[in-house]
Parts: sequence; C-alpha cells; structure tokens
Amino acid sequence: MADHYEVLGVERTASAEEIKKAYRRLARELHPDVNPGADAQEKFKLVTHAYDVLSDPQQREQYDLGGSGSAGFGGFGDIFETFFGAAQRSSGPRSRRERGQDALLRIEVELGDVVFGLKRDLEVDTAVVCDTCEGSCCAKGTQPVTCDICQGTGQIQRQVRSLLGNVLTSSPCGTCRGYGTIIANPCPTCGGQGRVRARRKVTVDIPAGVETGLRLQLTGQGEVGPAGGAHGDLFLEVKVRHHDIFSRNGDDLLATLEVQMADAILGTTTTIEGLDGPVAVEVKSGTQSADIITIKDRGITHLRGAGRGDLKLGVQVVTPTKLDAKAQELIKQFAANRKRVEPTLTHFQQGLFQKLRDRFLNV
Repeated sequence: MADHYEVLGVERTASAEEIKKAYRRLARELHPDVNPGADAQEKFKLVTHAYDVLSDPQQREQYDLGGSGSAGFGGFGDIFETFFGAAQRSSGPRSRRERGQDALLRIEVELGDVVFGLKRDLEVDTAVVCDTCEGSCCAKGTQPVTCDICQGTGQIQRQVRSLLGNVLTSSPCGTCRGYGTIIANPCPTCGGQGRVRARRKVTVDIPAGVETGLRLQLTGQGEVGPAGGAHGDLFLEVKVRHHDIFSRNGDDLLATLEVQMADAILGTTTTIEGLDGPVAVEVKSGTQSADIITIKDRGITHLRGAGRGDLKLGVQVVTPTKLDAKAQELIKQFAANRKRVEPTLTHFQQGLFQKLRDRFLNV
C-alpha cells in the first residue's frame, strides 16, 4: 500500500495546513471533472484517502506508529487497543440501515377525557421511507457499488510496529465510511439518505387515568432510520388541562357544592352535571359548611386496574343577605321556637377552603 505522505508529496513532519494545501493542489489536478482518465481517477482516490487519514489527528497518530520515521511507540493501552481492538473492528462493513431516532410529542387533554380515556389522531412531523428509492438511497435503476479502496470490507488494514512486533490493524475506510459500498448515484429525492421528512397521521389510544407529566410509549411509531432502517419509538407526554369546576386528587374528583341555608336545614335532593353525565346528590338535614358528600365510583377510572375513584363534594352553606319582610318574619318565628344560644367565642378555625381541603384529603 502506498505511503500516505508520499501520495500527498509532503514530509512526515508536515503541518496540518501543509497537508491541506497539498491535498487541494492534487485534487484540482486529478479531479475527474478536470482529468477524466482512469489513471487519474485511481490517483484521486488514493489522494482523497490519504488526506482523510492524515487530516484526522487520531488516525494520523495511529498511522505514524507503523510508518518509517515513526516518533516512537504508544503507551501500553494503545498497543493493547491496536492488538486486540482490531479484531473487533474488522468484522466487516457496517450496514447503512440504522434504527431511527425516538421522538417526543406533547399532547393536551381535557379532564373529562381522562375519566374513560380516548382515541385521537395526531399529525406528526417525522422521517419516513423515501417513496422514490424505497430506502435503497440510490437513483432509480442503480445500486451501491463496491468501494475499490477497501474492496468492500469497510476496513483499511495496515501493519503497525509495537512492542509485540508487527501487528495488523484495521480502521474504517475513509472513502466509504466503513459501509464497504459507495452510493455513486444518490436518489435525487432524498439525497441518498433513504428517507425524507413528512407529516404522518398517528392514531393513539390515551388510557383512562393518565395524569399530567405521564409519558406514553408508542413502539415503532418514531422516525424511520437511515436507508429505511427500523422505526424508533414515539413518546407522548400528557398534560391535563385545568377544569373550572372539578379538580383531581389521585383518582378522586373534587368540587364545591353550594347549598342554600333552608336546604341545609331541612335536607334536599338535587342533580348535578358530572364529567360523565348527571349525578344524583342527597343533602341530608342539618348539613354544615365543609361537610363532604361522597358519591362512590364517579371519579376517574384507575390507570392500572379496574374500578373508579369517587366524586367528593365539599358543602358550602349559603346564608341569604337580602330578605323581604315576609321572609324576615318567618325567620323570626323560626328563631322564637328554638332555644336561643348566644354567640360563643371559641378557638380560631381555618377558613372554609382550608377546612374543605383538609377534609377532602382525609375522607
């Protein structure tokens, strides 16, 4: 194999800038557009490969270990890697087909959707297989050609001197990047990638019981890989929108029920509109503010397992502020028929909302 320094016509001590200048001069002279001869094309490939190796500091250092005029041997770790690592890297050309990247999409749902779950169609901007080349990366009627630098192995082998003697090492071919083949005629649609960007519709099932921050994994719904490789996964991060009436505590739904004073005294039944339809509510006689009315199994469906949480209504008794003469007279009669109890000073109590909160969480 020709010495890379000789191919570029530079000394082994040449700087990176000198190597670059030499390559540019030879490339202009040997480029197929300027010099179409077969001999020139072969030299152009050698020049390109030599520059790929010598322009990379790490590859150049490894190359110099085995060339004449070497500055010396590397450390034991370098020798170990050279001796034993080469066998792993020289297993053959790597495939152009690779797994696609995972994608993350954020989705907002209503609290009512969380009760039983929902199915939704989403438009996703992602990578899909190129329809023109169907993932082959090549223009129609063409196919990848074997790299004539590495002869299709994807590896360049050379001898390196070490404390263990001459060792045969392998490194990825700089011309074909380790694929063993070259896309001589790339697909004009995808530019030789085998995939293009497009919008795709994805139907997702959002299960009941999801909470804000939960991530759902949709296997195989992410981006297609290069050269039509396997799809990555799509992750959905859920955000549950705020609801003006209901809030959530685990799988329980919480709300405040305003009850008129007379209904709280005498008791009543009413119907409210829940997240999933009408709900019958019984207000018992003597109900007080901050009492909790629990309706079983009218909360959120459990994410894992059967059944639902409860609907918990915190009562707020509403005292009328304006009464006509007749209503005032009735209240006076009511008060006259009851033993009067003087207002009593007692310990400070939390406000209604704090009391409701504590009772909600401890019912």
